[in-house]
Amino acid sequence: MLQVLDPSAIRRWSRLAAESLGRAREEIDALNVFPVPDGDTGTNLHLTMLSAAEALDGLPGDADAATTWQTLAQGALLGARGNSGVIVSQALRGLAEVLRVTEGRGADLGRGLVRAAELARDAVARPVEGTVLSVLTAVAGAVRDLPGDLASIAGRAAEEARSALRRTPGQLDVLARSGVVDAGGAGLALILESLAAVVTDSYGGRADIPAPARRITAPEPEEGPGYEVMHLLDADEAAVGVLRRELDALGDSLVIVGGDGLWNVHVHTDDAGAAIEAAIRAGRPHRIRVTYLADSGRTHPAARGRGVVAVAAGPALATVFEQAGAVVVRREPGAGPPLAAVLAAIREAGSEVVVLPNDGGAREVAAAAAEIAREEGLTVSVLPTRASVQGLAALAVHDPLRRFDDDVVAMTDAAAHTRHGHVWVADREVMTSAGLTGPGDVLGVIDGDAAVIGTDLVGTALDTVRRMVSPSSELVTMLEGVNAPEGLAAAVRDHLAATRPDVEVVLYVGGQGGYPLLIGVE
Repeated sequence: MLQVLDPSAIRRWSRLAAESLGRAREEIDALNVFPVPDGDTGTNLHLTMLSAAEALDGLPGDADAATTWQTLAQGALLGARGNSGVIVSQALRGLAEVLRVTEGRGADLGRGLVRAAELARDAVARPVEGTVLSVLTAVAGAVRDLPGDLASIAGRAAEEARSALRRTPGQLDVLARSGVVDAGGAGLALILESLAAVVTDSYGGRADIPAPARRITAPEPEEGPGYEVMHLLDADEAAVGVLRRELDALGDSLVIVGGDGLWNVHVHTDDAGAAIEAAIRAGRPHRIRVTYLADSGRTHPAARGRGVVAVAAGPALATVFEQAGAVVVRREPGAGPPLAAVLAAIREAGSEVVVLPNDGGAREVAAAAAEIAREEGLTVSVLPTRASVQGLAALAVHDPLRRFDDDVVAMTDAAAHTRHGHVWVADREVMTSAGLTGPGDVLGVIDGDAAVIGTDLVGTALDTVRRMVSPSSELVTMLEGVNAPEGLAAAVRDHLAATRPDVEVVLYVGGQGGYPLLIGVE
């Protein structure tokens, strides 16, 4: 019988909890009728705890308790799935907050469980009783200031979790109508029973999860939002406060957990695009997941066939892509495209769609729109095009008559084999990989890295193109910007005609702002 929760015990607990949830996954899924009856709470909790256990597996064997608890909480945060998974990850964060700086004895565990309940409840915008939050609160009340050793506190927590779980139908009407206990609470009870088993060294098996009082073949539908949106978010606490208010106005089941610059965000909403755009304003969202809640009955009819969506900065560049057959989403120079516009363009383009973001900053928006479209039944692939010239190269080999996957491979290959560059005039002092530039200097950039610093546009453009063109190059594409001096692109074209007559040159009026000349070499 353990007297302290040491790093070895923490590892055994996380692994046992993950295994117990894995065995009970289908039973817990069958209980899932709130907040939406999507039958995945057991799966989500299993994946959340498995992520925590696997994070601990990556630690060296001599990792101390502070590191072990911190890793457990971080692993759960990064792998949290669904409403209950996110709440449980925050409860683990509360435990870690207390136990990483204590010996891990009985009283420490009691304080940790109290903190777990506080943090979890604070993370939920509109707490509902009869859920995992109620079970956590009951456990905290049972062990608060309770004297005893580690085994008695862990045992009391598991016992109270089981009792509180049986009370949930009396707290939440939808549970009573469906004849079930709360699914998230059932998962939490297993996690705490696993803790008690490790502390007392008793692995005789878990208590049975209360079965539904009647077979649930089709849970009674509840009116609610159509999408579940989840993502990790890099942002400061002030920005998250603003995001919390915006998302609370957009939907329900809002839970935001984390801290120290990294957050896990969960919300149910009818406007997934607006939720993701709010996150982009707050910081950097990543690992975006959008789930279409099938019981909502919402559908979005889409055009049939194959299509391409291209993001373009400026009307002239948009015209170039439109003439090449793409559905175009326009963006302002230096800004990302509106997510709603990208999603609308995907729906317009067809049932199989390739998206060309053509800018590093537009890729996350395009990926988020693609996630939503996939949940609506569309097939969408976002190509990693970082420049308009790469998008044009991909579009040039697009063939709607071949298999979609083969078309994506061909377009990706064309984009990947297109070197991209540009020239621009510095308006301030900037330290680059090519050296220090001052206002008025002309910079040639190749594949995202500064390569040339010059004093005039034509000379710098020629030097940049010479560095980009290789003996195997076959095609040079140039897009002349709105502020390009007359004859800039023609000078480069004439130089190539004299020095590399074997290379084909294509010149467009791109009309982009900021960069007098965009260059692509295939």
